[in-house]
Amino acid sequence: MSNIHKALKERILVLDGAMGTMLQAYKFTEDDFRGERFKDYPTPLQGNNDLLSITQPEAIKTIHGKYFEAGADIVETNTFSSTTIAMADYQMENLVYELNYQSAKIAKEVADKFTAKEPHKPRFVAGSIGPTNRTASMSPDVNDPGYRAVTFDELRIAYKQQVEALVDGGVDLLLVETVFDTLNAKAALFAIEEAKEERQKDIPIMLSGTITDASGRTLSGQTAEAFLISVSHIPLFSIGFNCALGANLMQPHLEAIANKTDFAISAHPNAGLPNAFGEYDESPEEMGEQIEEYLKKNLINIIGGCCGTSPEHIRVIANIAAKYKPRRHAELVSASL
Repeated sequence: MSNIHKALKERILVLDGAMGTMLQAYKFTEDDFRGERFKDYPTPLQGNNDLLSITQPEAIKTIHGKYFEAGADIVETNTFSSTTIAMADYQMENLVYELNYQSAKIAKEVADKFTAKEPHKPRFVAGSIGPTNRTASMSPDVNDPGYRAVTFDELRIAYKQQVEALVDGGVDLLLVETVFDTLNAKAALFAIEEAKEERQKDIPIMLSGTITDASGRTLSGQTAEAFLISVSHIPLFSIGFNCALGANLMQPHLEAIANKTDFAISAHPNAGLPNAFGEYDESPEEMGEQIEEYLKKNLINIIGGCCGTSPEHIRVIANIAAKYKPRRHAELVSASL
């Protein structure tokens, strides 16, 4: 049994918090994003956070370290937008392999350091695979409902490039996250299965959808349960939700799937809803209080934070999670018999 499966049986695993929130605190300028290497690059680069793994690796390393210190078992690579599709905005498609490989290498280096220091609590790296900025099942043009900005095959090829680089860089898991369109997610899952088969390597897959509003559906119109059913043909390590909602508003959607699957359940909500300035005000204590309700109701196996969360949020969440046993489900129960 791999270390991560063993750890999942023993305790509630803690995922890290927001990367973007932490990077904002650095107030990096255009010059900082460019570094020496991209000094004369023809397009503006400020805002391309994934590029910072190449131009500001120490900052990324420091952020991973802060989350591990706060109690995280798993950190996510700084690769949310590291596909050729998303990088086209910056004309950096040719950098995709390097972005993913370097981000994975940085995170793994920090994880290994913490594991060596505390062998009883091994640390892991999840390769972050974002949804891209295009959707395969809906038209972006209201006047042409049949139009699609991207095809399944284009997504599959882009995701496969990302997956291969993340695996080469040493990630322990792959996290397909912030899924707003399940067809995009299926392209990512297909690409992962292809890569696993070609390399004869099994790697655990975490999948995390996002319920976009009070309707309780993803952007492409699925309920939480429909989302679960449509991806359950893949042997996932975990399924859950992240982003869009605060912890209290996410709870009903976790309840909708918790008793309907043998997969582990994950959640990494935002620190509440954004205020008028797009900032997140929920304190670590407020968020921790809401997350404790998940634990009391035996809803989750993996918990972390998304937008607006910081190491302080993760520290509070980790302390609360340590008091509870992970959600038991059929697979875990039968494995322990």
